[in-house]
Amino acid sequence: MISGHYAKNAARKDDSRTGSPRCVGDNLDRNLALVEELRAVADDLGLTVAQAATAWVAARGTDVVPLVGARTRQRLAESLGAADAELTEGQVARIEAAMPASGILGDRYPATHMAALDSEG
Repeated sequence: MISGHYAKNAARKDDSRTGSPRCVGDNLDRNLALVEELRAVADDLGLTVAQAATAWVAARGTDVVPLVGARTRQRLAESLGAADAELTEGQVARIEAAMPASGILGDRYPATHMAALDSEG
């Protein structure tokens, strides 16, 4: 995922996202633009981008649990701040409009990883 903390010019060489099809060339530019659209909605909700994303996942249903990945305790604490956020249907719709699945460019994983996911082979 490209979070609100990922910046095109600040990516470290050891950042695994630099090998993601979603984080190269025009895909990265488009996907970062979507993050900025999500940031505007998150700001209106009094949330960070990460909190809005986590709250959106939590709003998917009682059988869905957000899995939060964090490199630092600060990022973990930020994401955990979404635990108290209960989104209305309208707020969920605003998030989905800001970052529609159809608007995200690039495969989730590199082709070699995608091939390994095919267990039906």
